[in-house]
Amino acid sequence: MTRAAVLWTLLGLFALRVLGQLLVALGLARWLPPMDEWQSGLLPYPALLVSQVLILVVFGCVSVQFSRDRGPFVRRKPGLGAALWVFGWIYASAMVVRYVVTMVLRPEMRWTGDLIPMVFHVVLASFLLTVAGHHRRQG
Repeated sequence: MTRAAVLWTLLGLFALRVLGQLLVALGLARWLPPMDEWQSGLLPYPALLVSQVLILVVFGCVSVQFSRDRGPFVRRKPGLGAALWVFGWIYASAMVVRYVVTMVLRPEMRWTGDLIPMVFHVVLASFLLTVAGHHRRQG
């Protein structure tokens, strides 16, 4: 699978998460998990939705450039690659730790609660790590 295909797949997964939560918020998808399982509550939903749309736009631009194999996000920048690599791994690791802590402190929420946000934070971290891998590659 090409790097562009991986980025589009990760972006698509995140877009489905944003759409699913929006449908739940609008009361149009009662078959999906309830709203409190879609977000941790750190941000009110309108602010969260705006930030998610911004992420979709930026990651969409990155994905288009990788598909075309040209553009500012594709030009190799080893410093950017190193920064994204470190940040991506810290971000993904923090979500794993968050899940373990949730399991220990609140075992009744083992498969609910913050699982949806945690999984999709790992999706976002994977996007960053994929871009980082490109920038860290030689040649």
